[in-house]
Amino acid sequence: MEQIPVLAVVGSTASGKTRLAVELALHYGGEVVSADSMQIYKGMAVGTAQPTPEERRGVPHHLIGMRDPAQPCSVAEYVALAGACIADIHARGRVPVVAGGTGLYVDSLLLGRAFEETGRDDALRARLRREAEERGGESLLAKLAAFDPETAERLHPHNIGRIIRAIEVYETDGVTMSELQRRSRLAPSPYCTFRVGLYAADRAALYAKIDARVDGMMAAGLLDEAKALFAREDVRGGTAMQAIGYKELAGYLRGECALEDAVEAVKRATRRYAKRQMTWFRREKDILWLEIGMGNFEIICEQAVRGIDNARILCYN
Repeated sequence: MEQIPVLAVVGSTASGKTRLAVELALHYGGEVVSADSMQIYKGMAVGTAQPTPEERRGVPHHLIGMRDPAQPCSVAEYVALAGACIADIHARGRVPVVAGGTGLYVDSLLLGRAFEETGRDDALRARLRREAEERGGESLLAKLAAFDPETAERLHPHNIGRIIRAIEVYETDGVTMSELQRRSRLAPSPYCTFRVGLYAADRAALYAKIDARVDGMMAAGLLDEAKALFAREDVRGGTAMQAIGYKELAGYLRGECALEDAVEAVKRATRRYAKRQMTWFRREKDILWLEIGMGNFEIICEQAVRGIDNARILCYN
């Protein structure tokens, strides 16, 4: 089987993934495929940092702002959608550049993981979501631990969406998520991938950048986006509303906290997410890690191009 050459840019939020992905796409004649679990939704451009037309610089982007937020996108569905995009890009003689910080999506796409189909129960999801709102994530996590302690051990109480999904799989299919993941197999990957990772040696500087970014999002209309989603009953309790930024502002919209407190919660959640992203990616092998520093983006681009050229994965014509 011929493997399709794919470039990938990974790292934490606010690390410059989109900018580097665009530079690589311009350099090699490519198109960007998003691997962000929330950028796929419409009406969430500000809060999910979907690249603007200016940031895209004429480079085609895929799987961004194309799905109604009332329709959740599973990992398996994402892999199918992204795989179709990559195949089409390659067929047109272009280079696919995957960019994103959702580690599960990146790995599932590029490592060739096969998924079993599992059931869905919207009524159960709604009930569990209400329980989480009333009793907190710890209550749901304890419920999950009763039949799937392995999965419960891996999940944080704030990761409500994953906890609910694990309970839903067990309730609808009678199999635990941990067992399902053991069954899923690593098939031969259809891609020959070169991954570039961006990391911040100065974590304090990254966190300051994240805080400033959240302030910029608020100025750009994040609250208006959150209001629009919150006004939709078919979205309010769903996956999209659990995205960082919208989830915290929902507390303000419910009258549970002041706006400034909600904004501070967004900053805290984003900083924690950045830390989790780096924990995920730093355990991976075969990534060219480049340190992001003030004023050295041109050097990062040069190092990335040098690494890709030396790997010679794009010498396929």
